[in-house]
Amino acid sequence: MEQMMEQMPIVVHALNIGFLQTLKLFFVTLIGAFPLGLVIAFGSMSKFRPLSYFAKLVVWIIRGTPLMIQLLIIYYFPGLVLHNPIWGSGESGRFLAASVSFILNYACYFSEIYRGGIQGVPVGQEEAGLVLGMTKSQIFFKVTLLQMIKRIVPPMSNEIITLVKDTSLARIIALQEIIWAGQAFMKGSYGISGAIWPLFFTAVYYLIFNGILTVALSRLEEKLNYFR
Repeated sequence: MEQMMEQMPIVVHALNIGFLQTLKLFFVTLIGAFPLGLVIAFGSMSKFRPLSYFAKLVVWIIRGTPLMIQLLIIYYFPGLVLHNPIWGSGESGRFLAASVSFILNYACYFSEIYRGGIQGVPVGQEEAGLVLGMTKSQIFFKVTLLQMIKRIVPPMSNEIITLVKDTSLARIIALQEIIWAGQAFMKGSYGISGAIWPLFFTAVYYLIFNGILTVALSRLEEKLNYFR
């Protein structure tokens, strides 16, 4: 116990640094995946069949393969196969590759949620808007979009909570996120080896962050109840 208390400041410092990397990856993914998912959703619903088929093919491939495989391919393929290490070296290169992988993966999942939300709005409302002289863009932003947001909040909340935990997969390309930091104490980093208890602390970080997100998303869902 005394040894554990002595090691505590080192462990907490390392986990804090790892958690900041986790938070960066989480927010960068959301910032990129939210708009890209909407673009992919419009592409899959497009009446231009080549575009629709292409968007659906991309979604099928991304959703049908593990995120871990996508991380490995996106990070290593340019350097090992094309002999063009576009991501650069070091932590910044790994973070960039991880960000691209997560954004593409979650954009495809978000696109299906967007598509379901848009198509779930009754067609009669669009027809009523056209009768009133509204343009299609006005109908989308003033009628469809608001109702779509209400419909997609619950499934989107689940994906966001899943994203928090999926960020741990970035350690497969040696990105130093929080789980990587916790495992480092088992491997002898920071002058500490064979210590498994820091991994339990990583769970606390995830629980607290997921708890905050759950409360925030629940309140958002309550505020959108005006369509009931």
